[in-house]
Amino acid sequence: MTETATDTDGVAARRPASPAYRAWLARQRRDRRMVLATQIGLVVLFLALWELAPRMHWVNPMLTSYPSAVWTGFVELVRDGNLGFHVAVTMIEVVASFAIAMALGTAVAVALWMFPLAERVLDPFLVLMNALPKIALVPIFYIWLGPEGSIYAVAVAVAVFITILMLYTGFRQTDANKIKLARTFGAARRQVLRKVVLPGNVHTFVATLKANVGLALVGVIVGEFQASKAGLGYLIVYGSQIFRMDMVMATIVILGIISLVIYAGIQRLDTTLSRGHRG
Repeated sequence: MTETATDTDGVAARRPASPAYRAWLARQRRDRRMVLATQIGLVVLFLALWELAPRMHWVNPMLTSYPSAVWTGFVELVRDGNLGFHVAVTMIEVVASFAIAMALGTAVAVALWMFPLAERVLDPFLVLMNALPKIALVPIFYIWLGPEGSIYAVAVAVAVFITILMLYTGFRQTDANKIKLARTFGAARRQVLRKVVLPGNVHTFVATLKANVGLALVGVIVGEFQASKAGLGYLIVYGSQIFRMDMVMATIVILGIISLVIYAGIQRLDTTLSRGHRG
């Protein structure tokens, strides 16, 4: 019986798709190619206008540079041999700040869910701290923690409060029927958290990762503006001080590439988790 069912499934799997389904697949592929072509076209158009505008003196080339000069500045940074060091410094700071913000934010969000009274007490303070411009804290962190510690402190401060709010909001929006069912079977609050709330918020964690990595990167760059003697933020400040806009723009492009790579990695994680959940 099993072999027959297997054979039947195999025949069904090899059954040719209907014309309507093939047409739908063709439209999907065509739409993806059109979207990709449009995106590439917009990038090429932007670069062409950026190259043309300074050369035609529509804008001051000293203030905007242009793509060919940015490439030259990038090559010079590579030849100097220090670019890898600056990228490594920034990446270490970003990864460490991101990990601290995620761990601390998750712990606080879990504690708020476990103790509703604490959430009622702390909620206005969390909202206030999330709304506070973190750049205003940079001089204070610099005085308290020194140039190195202030970078991590700013990055964590930028990312941790949004982490708490996003995760706790996800915890509160967990399916109430599932929680009620677990409690009906005698589950304690900690068991409900472990068996229902956390597994039900996997995608909330992924969304928080996406927001948190970008915020950690922003916080690190802001901290490097103030205090660092190495890192991509330092290169931006140094390039602007000596009016090397090609260096500044090249560093910004590197930051964009780093952000894109990190986002792609998290998106890949989200896709993997989604497939596993469906499986």
